[in-house]
Amino acid sequence: MTTIPVGDDYEVRIGRDLPVELPRADQAAVLFAAPLRAHAERIAARIDAKVTLIEVPDAEGGKSIATAEDCWARLGAAGFTRRDLVVGVGGGAVTDLAGFVAACWLRGVRVVQVPTSLLGMVDAAVGGKTGVNTAAGKNLVGAFHPPALVLCDLATLDTLPEPELVNGMAEVAKCGFIADPVILDLIADDFRRHLPELVERSVQVKVDVVVDDLRDTGRREFLNYGHTLGHAIENRENYRWRHGHAVSVGLVFAAALARLDGRLDAATADRHRAVLAGLGLPTGYPKEAWPELRAAMRVDKKAQGATQRFVVLDGLAKPTIMTGPSEELLEAAYAEVAA
Repeated sequence: MTTIPVGDDYEVRIGRDLPVELPRADQAAVLFAAPLRAHAERIAARIDAKVTLIEVPDAEGGKSIATAEDCWARLGAAGFTRRDLVVGVGGGAVTDLAGFVAACWLRGVRVVQVPTSLLGMVDAAVGGKTGVNTAAGKNLVGAFHPPALVLCDLATLDTLPEPELVNGMAEVAKCGFIADPVILDLIADDFRRHLPELVERSVQVKVDVVVDDLRDTGRREFLNYGHTLGHAIENRENYRWRHGHAVSVGLVFAAALARLDGRLDAATADRHRAVLAGLGLPTGYPKEAWPELRAAMRVDKKAQGATQRFVVLDGLAKPTIMTGPSEELLEAAYAEVAA
């Protein structure tokens, strides 16, 4: 087992067949989606507390205020107090929801995240960002609520469907481009063979950022590389596209934006497309979607008033913020990903 401390606040444990050692509590609510019922029941059986199992809708469909309300009703019926614990078992959507439910109940009870997908391990479960989706966009309603513990059991990846494994690799590649180029070398060699190291390196990239910037006011924005367009695509698709697929297109767009602005060399920009396409991820999106995507990007979390802001690269592992790019520049960058 590898243990990565997140400051003095909590730990991320990474390994195979991890023991379920949770903080002491009188009660625990285990949130899970239907496909993971058996796994959630196995975890529940190892919790030394009264357990309430709460099934939620699968994937992004479960990240809604209505689902959160249902969960709060269950906590109320069970008499949950601040001594108690919420456990999120599943992919990034479930861990986002579990964190939000815990953040709001009694203005904050402890949450333990048990991500079962690659995306959940390297991104959603670490860092304390929680939230739900609304018609206006993804994750626009939420709270910062760090977990008490994160358990990344690599054994759960053994049965992960190939599309979901590839989906998570978009966030892994992102970490390579913004902070740790060794990740890109490992992907090029054979990402499946190097999966444990890729998880550890990606988690470390995120931890290094969030310990200095929990509330997304500085360096943490760099973790949004590729997400401005990516979230707009998810919104337009009503979340039928996987998160990693949308972010993959967003990464190619961000690289094109930086290259056209004279910030990024062509070879590094081209490497984005090569790495992502090599993983089997999409690198293009329909040309006619631009007006809708542009409208959705205007409510991106990084925007300040009417000023649009994008995470771009000044070089490999040199992220920065581009403020107020012209409409012509944005359109030219999108033209490079328009399918």
